[in-house]
Order: sequence, then C-alpha cells, then structure tokens
Amino acid sequence: MRALAGTTRVATTLALATGTPGPAQLRAVAEGSLLGAYAFGEFRTTSAGNHRSPVSEITFVVDEASQSAAGDAVRRAGIAVDAVALVRDLVNTPPGHLPPTVFAEIAARHAGEVGVTVEVLDEQALADGGFGGILGVGQGSANPPRLVRLEWRPAGSQASDRPALALVGKGITFDSGGLSLKPAAAMEWMKIDMAGAASVLATLVAAARLNLPVHLVGWLPLAENMPSGGAIRPSDVLTLRGGTRVEVLNTDAEGRLVLGDALARAAEDSPALIVDVATLTGAQIVALGQRTAGVMGRDGAVDQVVAAARESGESLWPMPLPPDLRKALDSSVADLANVAGGGGRDGGMLVGGHFLSAFVPEDVPWAHIDIAGPAWNGGEPYGHTPRGGTGMIVRTLLQLAGNVAGNQRPSVR
Repeated sequence: MRALAGTTRVATTLALATGTPGPAQLRAVAEGSLLGAYAFGEFRTTSAGNHRSPVSEITFVVDEASQSAAGDAVRRAGIAVDAVALVRDLVNTPPGHLPPTVFAEIAARHAGEVGVTVEVLDEQALADGGFGGILGVGQGSANPPRLVRLEWRPAGSQASDRPALALVGKGITFDSGGLSLKPAAAMEWMKIDMAGAASVLATLVAAARLNLPVHLVGWLPLAENMPSGGAIRPSDVLTLRGGTRVEVLNTDAEGRLVLGDALARAAEDSPALIVDVATLTGAQIVALGQRTAGVMGRDGAVDQVVAAARESGESLWPMPLPPDLRKALDSSVADLANVAGGGGRDGGMLVGGHFLSAFVPEDVPWAHIDIAGPAWNGGEPYGHTPRGGTGMIVRTLLQLAGNVAGNQRPSVR
C-alpha cells in the first residue's frame, strides 16, 4: 500500500493455499494494508516536493459466503488502525502546536464523540489534589500542565463498579530535559514524549467504538519540561500524590514524576489491573533496540501484557525488577530519589520501573511498558511502520482490554 501511494483506490483478492481466508487473516491483511497506507501531511503545502497522497480506499474481494465475517473483521481492523493513526498524528505534530492544554482539548473532543467521559484538572485542581510531580515538571514552562481522566463504562455497569483496567500514559508534550538540559541532537525528536498518553487516549476511544464490555479508566498526565527561572532544580524535593517526597537529582527524569502522581491517583479507584506506558528511558533503547518495548512489573500483570502483545503482533520483552537495584533510589533527604544517586546508569530501564512501583500498592497487579525506542522510527519505513510516530503499543493495549473483557464480541457501533 505504501508503494501504491498516488493511487486513489485499490482492490485486491485474498487467497490462501489451504482455502478461503478466515476473519483472523482478513483482519491481519486489513490492518497491515491500512497501516501501510498512513501518511502525515498536516504541515505540508501543496507545492512541497513530489509527495504522493496515500491510498484512500481499499477493497478486499472475497467470495459471497465470506462477506459477513469479512465485513466485521475489516470494521474491527479499521477501528484499531484509526486508533494507531491518532497516536501517529499526535506524535508527529510539532510540539508548539500541542501544548498540554491543547492536548487536553483534543482528548476531550475525541472522547466525547464516542461516549467516554472526561475530567480535566487545571493548575488549581492539581495543586488542591497534591499532584506535585505534574506541577513540578510543568512549572518551568509558559504552558501550564493538565491531568486528564477518561472513563469508559459499558451499558449495564454500575456506578460502584471498580475499573477492570486502568491505563496511565506519560504525556510530556516536549522534553528539553529541563535544567538538566539534553544535547541539541537529543531534543530533535522529543515531541514523541507524549506517545504514552496518546496511546491511552486512542485505546479508550477505540474500546468505546468497539463497545467493549469492560470498565476502563485512562489517565493522561500532561506537562512540558522546559528550562527557565521558574523550573525545578536538581536537588529540589517534590511532594507527589499521596505524600511521597521525591528528591529530583536529574530534571530530565521527569516522566516518572508525572507518572508517579497519575499512578497513585489511579490506584485510589482500586482497579483490578494497572498498566502504564511511557517513553521513559534511553536505557530501554540500549537494552532492546528501537523495535522492542520492555515490560516489567508484577508477574501476573506482565504475563497478561505479554500475551496481549503476542496476539496483536507487537514486540514486547519481559524484563526483571531485581531487588538489589531498588537501593540506588535511596535519597539522603527525601523518601525517594528520581534517579540513581551518584549518576549510576546500571540497569536504567529497570531502575525506572522500581521508581514507578513505589506509587502502586503492592497488592495491585501492575505492569509498566517502556516504549522509548518503538514509539518513533527515525529511519526508513519498514513493514507497516512509517517514518516518524509509529503508534506502537495501541494494538496491544486494545487487545489487553478485549482480553480483560473476556474476549466477548459485541457488535461494533
């Protein structure tokens, strides 16, 4: 489909050596075709180069007996791909066009269109709620932070029902590193640092469109990490939701600060499972490369996420949380440091996981997915993955939500 860019409509037959393709094969082909046809042209002018428009209509030709099943499979594929495309669009959007307030407005619009309820906490509400991590990270920017809560309640659920699944996504709309400033080259792609929040938004919207019979809550902690006279300083201490005090040794380890607030708040709803997703550490890229995300947490939760990734076809690898690495986060002045003291870099992805675990009660199943590498493709397109934002992890989260719902197949709205 990528090679056919410039062609408006495409039709293709489907055949298997063993017979007629079933719904699973049809959905796979539809997802791959639609993902491959993606292009981001929001900021191109009509005269810019020889960029060809992507295929806009794809027809799959099947025998008459397969049409009903094929139609349902393709509709479901379309909803999943729309979710991936939303993440790609948000990640590809220049950060000046997507500050936290605008992101929150976009989230409210998309959620409202499908019946997902939205609550947006502004600076005053964040202060009143004790969200010191989100406020601390955002205080160096002229663009104020936000915390967005999304909730999908299927028909028939009771107001008292606890969420079956809470998703938390890191939403740093641009990461300069703060006063612990990144090198210039490392900032060139830091518009991606909100990919986790975008993935949670897209998953909730897709779950509602699929009418999944599962109670979901999504949390988007949104902030811009900038250096200024008002920015947090290395050695400052922040009080996060629930009262945990964190010594900030490195302002470029800001994602875990906003996630700490959101995880602590998500746990207050007593969900059956919490999963957070974040472009958290460069160490993830060192350990697993650009195409494989790392997942860590508590065993049962990690197993659920890995199983969902296997079903969706996305690449995740389970990682440990060795107890000996936790000591690196001890602070001499606060409850916790946000990075290993002394600048230690050993096991950085795993140390980040240990930090987040401090904000989820031990009896709550929890998994953390680090997508620092897979969220962005700075090279040439491959497979169905374009250059730029990839939307990787959305299909896994959507599959996980479906699995939690018991793999039921309600009608698509």
